[in-house]
Amino acid sequence: MKKTEPAKPVTPEEFLDRAEQAMAAEGGWTFAVKGSEDLVFQGQASSASYKATAERTQDPSAPSSLHSSGSVLSKGKRKPEEIFVIDGTAYVKEGADAWKRGPASDPDMQNKVEDPVAALAEFRTYVQESGDDVTLAKAGGKVKLQVRSGSRKLSQKAMRELKPTLKQLQKAGVAATEDQLTLSRVEETLILDPATYRVESHRFRFGFLIPYGGQDITYSQDVTEEIRGVFDGDIELPASIG
Repeated sequence: MKKTEPAKPVTPEEFLDRAEQAMAAEGGWTFAVKGSEDLVFQGQASSASYKATAERTQDPSAPSSLHSSGSVLSKGKRKPEEIFVIDGTAYVKEGADAWKRGPASDPDMQNKVEDPVAALAEFRTYVQESGDDVTLAKAGGKVKLQVRSGSRKLSQKAMRELKPTLKQLQKAGVAATEDQLTLSRVEETLILDPATYRVESHRFRFGFLIPYGGQDITYSQDVTEEIRGVFDGDIELPASIG
């Protein structure tokens, strides 16, 4: 009997099903991350950018592990940054500083960890909670899933990403609280291979207006993760962490 081929996916959720199956078929993935953030007030800009290469394992019988190595450019100076996430704990080393550790679920740690595979679960939440916000398109030979401003979940994610910067501004005398902020833009995009349904890239962009002195400070962030290939190695903490 001839084997019946599964029906082609049509809806965003069906594409997510295929993508999850395709990504789970391998034991791990290597991806490149690049991002930038900008603060602008009265025409004066303060910017930072970072780039890294990361490996992620996904053992069905254990929590996934991640290792990222890259650098951050801020105020004209570049410093290395290395991150491990193992057994629910995140370890971060910035420049010559000592290793910091904490629960991977801690917001400050979450902001350090970029993971395009985890974005599949986020998009499923968007589809289930606000399906009309998720658009599906085929362009340039790729499948594009995208969600824009309007999703309550998206606003929460953007706020989580903003929090470390907002804390710094508050220490510097900016009295704005979370309920005084305006979300000016948010957009999240997944690009899938139309033949294999693997994730090729994930991009998250957002902007906030932060009131200060009768004007607004503009904060924006743009992060892109691109899959580079399969990772079949092991991730272990270096002896220096102790």
